[in-house]
Amino acid sequence: MARLLNGSELAGYIKERQARQVRALRQSEHVFPKLVIIKSRGASAVIDTYVRMKRRYGDDILIETEVLTLSEDEMPQAVTRLNKDASVHGIIIQLPLDDISKTEEIVNLVAPEKDVDGLGERPRFDSATAVAINWLLAGYAVELKNKKLTIVGKGRLVGAPLARLWEKSGYDVTVLDRSRDDMNDVLRASDVIVSATGVPRLITAAMVPVGATVVDAGTASENGVIVGDIDPELRDRDDLKITPEKGGVGPLTIVALFDNVIQSAQRQAEQNNS
Repeated sequence: MARLLNGSELAGYIKERQARQVRALRQSEHVFPKLVIIKSRGASAVIDTYVRMKRRYGDDILIETEVLTLSEDEMPQAVTRLNKDASVHGIIIQLPLDDISKTEEIVNLVAPEKDVDGLGERPRFDSATAVAINWLLAGYAVELKNKKLTIVGKGRLVGAPLARLWEKSGYDVTVLDRSRDDMNDVLRASDVIVSATGVPRLITAAMVPVGATVVDAGTASENGVIVGDIDPELRDRDDLKITPEKGGVGPLTIVALFDNVIQSAQRQAEQNNS
């Protein structure tokens, strides 16, 4: 049986620290951290599930989490209002939008100091999912230096920001599009594989070399069930470190997101005291 990279376990430790930080902000600084999530009216069941998870996590650590369901035409005015609202410390545009052609415009309207997902063109925060993957690998002592790292998928939520983060750290990173002809050869030469395409069972056992570390950061809905990019048979191998079917990157992504909200609120507290 593969060694599972359990993000839920790590999330629990960080959650305790965050709860203490929020209590300190509320009691000592009279700053009440708040996150607003904006999602499209036609958001999928997968998106609704993740929004509920974020809201529940915020409630657990006493961060108010408001969800606005809007059309793309309504979003710019809402973002502009929230940018000016001092009581709001983080704003998320939950992707994908119904009208994906509006993504760049709307995401880039979020003020950099409130862009806690790190998706805008001038982010002050790293992508929550990219940070979560780093935390997960560090938590299980997976060495990245002098290793061949491969990311499958170039999306703005996972692939692109993770590639930037790793390249900035000087790591040997290859980013693959799933249609690339030599994908199998590149994967078989990799030490660490992160897949984030949303294509169910894209990564099979034949693609993954002995002793590799595999992170499934893809999500899709199949017959009403949330599934990842990795074929379940990979978890039967005893030579791999791999994320579980549930509780891998997802829980830590939410934790990293709320870490950014807390940092934003702490900055406000510092400004109040200056």
